[in-house]
Amino acid sequence: MTNAYLWVKTLHIVLVTSWFAGLFYLPRIYVNLADEKNPEAYARLLGMADRLFRFMTILAVPAVLLGLTLWVVFGIGMGDTWMHAKLWFVVLVIGHHHACYSLLKKFRAGMNTKSGVWYRWFNEVPVILLFVIVALVIFKP
Repeated sequence: MTNAYLWVKTLHIVLVTSWFAGLFYLPRIYVNLADEKNPEAYARLLGMADRLFRFMTILAVPAVLLGLTLWVVFGIGMGDTWMHAKLWFVVLVIGHHHACYSLLKKFRAGMNTKSGVWYRWFNEVPVILLFVIVALVIFKP
């Protein structure tokens, strides 16, 4: 393997890990927002959620681009069934990211209708997606 490949792979792993840290934490902020009655605390939590979402997006874009670079430029998994399955789950992760944005817009507008319990379950989605993606990469079924 070339040094370029190893650097792209390293950056991809670090960015994906960091992106997922945000995907794990943002719904926890939503749990608190859904239950918060104090306007000052709500505004503080909303600011935290806004900043975290922006940072997550900054991490997500190069993570996806570097993943595509590994696939297209370096040919990792090209034509392999496990890679097609992984890409499908990556699309689901991107969809979850967008769902987080949609929910954030509802919190901004004061139009959240979901409970803290719902957000606790929503918080489990990226855990499951990450588990499946990592298993596909490790086992390459």
